[in-house]
Amino acid sequence: MKKCTLIHDIAKHLEVSIATVSLVLNGKAKEHRISDALAARVLAYVEEVGYKPNQLVKSLRTGKTHVIGLIIEDISNPFFATIAWFIERHAFARGYRIVYCSTDNDTAKARDLLVMFQDQHLDGYIIAPPAGVEKEIEALLLNNLPVVLFDRYLPGLATDYIVVDGEAGVYQATRHLLDQGLARVAFLTTESEQTQMAARLRGYHRAMREQGLPPSVQRIPLAFGGDKEQSITAIYQFLQAHADCEAIVFANNPLTIFGLEAIARLGRRIPQELAVISFDDNDLFRLHTPTITAVAQPVEALAEALINVLLEKLAPGRPEAPTLQQLVLPLSLVVRQSSVRA
Repeated sequence: MKKCTLIHDIAKHLEVSIATVSLVLNGKAKEHRISDALAARVLAYVEEVGYKPNQLVKSLRTGKTHVIGLIIEDISNPFFATIAWFIERHAFARGYRIVYCSTDNDTAKARDLLVMFQDQHLDGYIIAPPAGVEKEIEALLLNNLPVVLFDRYLPGLATDYIVVDGEAGVYQATRHLLDQGLARVAFLTTESEQTQMAARLRGYHRAMREQGLPPSVQRIPLAFGGDKEQSITAIYQFLQAHADCEAIVFANNPLTIFGLEAIARLGRRIPQELAVISFDDNDLFRLHTPTITAVAQPVEALAEALINVLLEKLAPGRPEAPTLQQLVLPLSLVVRQSSVRA
């Protein structure tokens, strides 16, 4: 049998009106007094021919696309890649699809992506925003489009967000090193001033200040999709200039990977000569020799919370001015070989 692709074909075959087929497909048969027998006949034929409704036409009728836009920083970063996978899985289980892309932390690119997504009439947005997109996100909110930020938020912009307690995570990591008698602990971070990076820096400073120790902070340039040698060289030069450094806390996953390569080039032994902790875990860290201690983010819990908050905003009958949900999730320190001195 030839597969039908239009409601018109289904209606013609069953000798009923197009309106009848449409009402049955939209679950409104009883409401419009369509008999159970006729509704069952329509549904059986629809299943037989494998009919799929045109999503664009459906969205114009219902005002919903059941598609969510996910804008992340860098899909090559294991943290963002993993959270995108979990978000997609949780969204799919709730009847939603995800379209996503990376900003490379570039404000102009993020603005272009937001414009593109608006043209696709998405139902809502989950965004790890770069600096400078406040006006674009505010425009989404004014158009009553749900937006949930994650990983970082934009100070001064009233929106929902879900972040992790980076300050407490780095504080715990630094104290773990200090409690072993290591005094010369450095913190290598990026040039970013975003809220999540500022929180991690505060955690390091607090731990060092409590012990009366001078901080040692180095900002490393981090290129997105560019030449990693710039970052590796910067870390290499820092270690050369600070040969007495006993331990390093890296502020994110890419910095840790670049740092491990720089340390290997220098021939410094981990942890005998240099203890190492990463903010963000990575499957490779369990396989590295030695294994790498990490501040682990609750990635699946974060993804599930993001979907739950966004879908609450999309639920029928939601209040026009719902209470903002601004959640801070706890972290855990996974102690492995790289941070433990014999």
